Amino acid sequence: MSTAILIGPPPAGSSLEDDLRALGFDVRTTTGAAGAAEELAAVPAAERVAVVDPRFVGHRHALRLALTDPRFPAGAVPGALTAQPEARSALALALTEPTITGQAPAAPAAESPARPAGGSLPDALAARLEAEGVTVHRPELGVLVAAVPDDADARAKTLAETDAVDDEAVRLRAAVKSRDGFFTTFCVSPYSRYIARWCARRGLTPNQVTTASLLTALIAAGCAATGTRPGFVAAGVLLIASFVLDCTDGQLARYSLQYSTLGAWLDATFDRAKEYAYYAGLALGAARGGDDVWALALGAMVLQTCRHVVDFAFNEANHDATANTSPTAALSGRLDSVGWTVWARRMIILPIGERWALIALLTAFTTPRVVFVVLLIGCAFAACYTTAGRVLRSLTRKARRTDRAAQALADLVDSGPVAEAVSRVLGRRVPGGSYSAPYWALLAAAALFVWPLAAGNLGTWRGLPPAVVYALLAGVAVAHALKGPLDWLLPPVFRATEYGIVLLLAARSDAPGALPAAFGLVAAVAYHHYDTVYRIRGGTGAPPHWLVRAIGGHEGRVLAVTAAASLWHGRGFTIALTVLAAAIALVVLSESIRFWVSSGAPAVHDETGEPA
Repeated sequence: MSTAILIGPPPAGSSLEDDLRALGFDVRTTTGAAGAAEELAAVPAAERVAVVDPRFVGHRHALRLALTDPRFPAGAVPGALTAQPEARSALALALTEPTITGQAPAAPAAESPARPAGGSLPDALAARLEAEGVTVHRPELGVLVAAVPDDADARAKTLAETDAVDDEAVRLRAAVKSRDGFFTTFCVSPYSRYIARWCARRGLTPNQVTTASLLTALIAAGCAATGTRPGFVAAGVLLIASFVLDCTDGQLARYSLQYSTLGAWLDATFDRAKEYAYYAGLALGAARGGDDVWALALGAMVLQTCRHVVDFAFNEANHDATANTSPTAALSGRLDSVGWTVWARRMIILPIGERWALIALLTAFTTPRVVFVVLLIGCAFAACYTTAGRVLRSLTRKARRTDRAAQALADLVDSGPVAEAVSRVLGRRVPGGSYSAPYWALLAAAALFVWPLAAGNLGTWRGLPPAVVYALLAGVAVAHALKGPLDWLLPPVFRATEYGIVLLLAARSDAPGALPAAFGLVAAVAYHHYDTVYRIRGGTGAPPHWLVRAIGGHEGRVLAVTAAASLWHGRGFTIALTVLAAAIALVVLSESIRFWVSSGAPAVHDETGEPA
């Protein structure tokens, strides 16, 4: 239970106490800063506390946005302030400030933010917390009303403004992301928001809806695995149902402000788990009909993951860069001002809504092979479009990248002991210009693929030297400062190289079950890479260094798979891939689950729109 401290009784007819109780607050009434300090001391330290001016007039949803969002240590709107446990000490200290208690005259507004015009104690406390370095979240209210009127006439006017706006309609609109794909915006969100409200009114949580979405997708994969036309039709329908639930869980989180660390993890990882499990179901279904499409399924997973890495690496390299200007970005902004180009550009990149709708439709009416061929063509075009755009922006952008961005790129590269050792020996002394790091990365990839393919000895012991050269050149690449305009290409180049060599070795081995085992290995490694991304985006940094070392880093895994292909043939290679996949999955999942369910994990939620 949270506690709301009212600084005096509300005026007759006020719904303020009822609104606060509806939001889950135990309401206590006191007088002045001294009384608020006493009430605050009486509340258990682990509870949230709100301080509210009894004259407050506004929408209940405005109070909800300010007082119940778990992502921020403190939040405020005019006349109301909340503090979570981590900000409680700062609030208690502010309540003893002479300018707050009235024991000393307030400084001019230009000199001190302690007591703004209007004399509202919560507003003065919010200003004091900000002056002390506490982040106070002030939600964008839009048409919602939150005010502390000074007299009866102002109160009557504010009440009329409040009555003129339906805050439930505003709340429903705000539950939908402002930036989503065409299919999601026009074919799902118009009704999924009402499903979210239905869930909220019945006490369902976003995590429960997320889990339901996962289970629905797994059932869809099972239907696809039957290899029958009714199974394929059912799979397509269930995949769309899973996507509707996937939209609903985020809308429910925004509608009810139920953000959590566990929810962040589930939301971040289940989309990929659902899609890749469905790929496996399609491959199993095709096998029942005598068609082996495991290579296509693995290729689709590799391509999709590499597309995401391009987006993640580019954004991390540039999101805090200074002097971050580009003629290409300016052109993109001008195109966004033309309505139809916005939707066309969003559809071109095949975001999750369009992609899943395409997969579902093709599953129901065609074959798994057609699904994967069309998906590979569409995703390849989207990858070329987005990557080319990011390269052009980088080449024309005048930006100074930060140490934090360089560290994020180094973490996304996922270097193991071999590359790290080479990097330490070189010690940032590698000669070259602004494009040296991606040059060495591409040279490493070429050494791994071109050399053995040209010699015709891929998968034999003669394929080991190119893998060793790859590991050494990867170390040379990461020995750079990673602040060049195209250094964000390192993570996607190394992802494509690692996943690609696994796919190529499994496809050329002709070992029974090698491709399904390779699919499992890439899935386990991809989970680790997605987990790294979402930890960085949450502000907690990459996974612990021991974990990266334990699973070998990208170059260590390339060496391991190449050695396995040269030492074991037939079922021996399949067993080696299976053991490696199981070991990586066990280590990565156990540490990831420990992190995301811990109290130190970030309560984040994606508000930027659906990923590609």
